[in-house]
Amino acid sequence: MRTLGLLGGMSAESTTTYYQALNQQVRERLGGLHSAQLVLWSVDFAPIAAMQAEGDWDGAGAALAEAAARLEGAGAEAILLCTNTMHKVAPAIEARVGIPLIHIGDATARAVRARGCSRPLLLATRFTMEQDFYKDRLRGHGVEPLVPDQADRDRLHAIIYDELCQGVVDVGSKRQALAMIAKATGADSVIFGCTEVGLLLSQADIELPVIDSTLVHVEAGVDFMLG
Repeated sequence: MRTLGLLGGMSAESTTTYYQALNQQVRERLGGLHSAQLVLWSVDFAPIAAMQAEGDWDGAGAALAEAAARLEGAGAEAILLCTNTMHKVAPAIEARVGIPLIHIGDATARAVRARGCSRPLLLATRFTMEQDFYKDRLRGHGVEPLVPDQADRDRLHAIIYDELCQGVVDVGSKRQALAMIAKATGADSVIFGCTEVGLLLSQADIELPVIDSTLVHVEAGVDFMLG
């Protein structure tokens, strides 16, 4: 088994999901007492979130590139960046290390196409929904994402940062998120494009096919470890 490095903490809530899902998938594939061989670097999210809000992506990229280098030094043979939004700085990380960064956008796009879909509704932070770094990655695989309207994007962003990242799962917020999906004319699927959205919603809540970016990213990581 190869060693996978997790660059997490953004948020700690979703990184917990990564750790649990990685170990569960390895156990399911190998059986018995097998578990995932991992190195974890978990950042303090508050300074990173402040840099996001200020538009200091260079500073955030430098901080995560340094953390990635420490993972490589600790024996990681590839890296999972356990966040969708911070894949905006993936090039800075890739420039700093000599090991692969397994990109969440690639894993997500492949999963959309595997379900026979091409026009997913993207539910994510405002950065991910409004900027092109993630949407263009999906488009490179023939996937054309749709996003909610401005008011819904603002509300979903607040749900993620003010509630889910802090461990709060609110029934009213769930109803609001489901209403956003119901309004999505032309969508043939739904991407949980923020690693915390899966804490609020599940496939059981939604008629359209759901692609949870966290879980398909985990699957790509396990493929690397065991491939």
